[in-house]
Amino acid sequence: MASTNPAFSRNPAFKANPTAEELQALYDLPSANRAPEATMTVESTVVKSIITFAVILLGAVAGWITLSLNPGIGGTGVLIASIAAFVFAMIALFRKTPSPTMVLLYAVTQGFALGAISMVFESFYNGIILQAIIGTFAVVGVTLGLFASGKIRASKRATKIFLVVFIGYFVYSIVNLFLMMFGAIQNNPWGLDGVEIFGIPLGVILAPVILLLGAYSLVLDFDMIQRGVANKAPAAFAWTGALSVSITVVWLYMQILRILAIARN
Repeated sequence: MASTNPAFSRNPAFKANPTAEELQALYDLPSANRAPEATMTVESTVVKSIITFAVILLGAVAGWITLSLNPGIGGTGVLIASIAAFVFAMIALFRKTPSPTMVLLYAVTQGFALGAISMVFESFYNGIILQAIIGTFAVVGVTLGLFASGKIRASKRATKIFLVVFIGYFVYSIVNLFLMMFGAIQNNPWGLDGVEIFGIPLGVILAPVILLLGAYSLVLDFDMIQRGVANKAPAAFAWTGALSVSITVVWLYMQILRILAIARN
């Protein structure tokens, strides 16, 4: 099953049925581009994922403290860090060979933005960060457990549905952003998400869909890592797996944080 993540879909290492030529191209990569391990393993991907998340956490602490000491940095600092994280992620995703440096630069800048944003949410909603972290761990843990037990797998039909729903939600989010920017929805900081239907904010009603999108995206990440291991991809590609999983988890955390804030309102 092909992943929608460019970190995987454009790499023959993660294809379900790579050609002999594509596999040979992988093995012919210069040795300087390889990590000490001969091939990618689940264990090496887990280790690199832990390193990536540790750097994100350090960046988040720095962002939290920086904004606490200098509130004036505000939106500008978050915007700069977010743009930098996006650039580093794109470079890492579209390089022919994995770059640990780009992955870690993404992690620290993304972490900084995440920490600053989290600090702002916590200042409005006491205890919301702990709730969002617990919620994120719950979704990731359950998804990983079900995938490891073989109870859920990526399939062509499920991925098609995922793509349709994800694109629909993406378009909805862009429209909502523009409505909020231009003040089209008055007295509501959440835009369309704050509009109530039978007394329930739309953002809360959409929560199950959002959580399922995040969970299935993780399934695609795990599936492609599994294929990379099966195809004996060079060890350096473990960084690609770590980056993809971290991007999904960060997105999931931000969505849960937003859902909780809307529910509290």
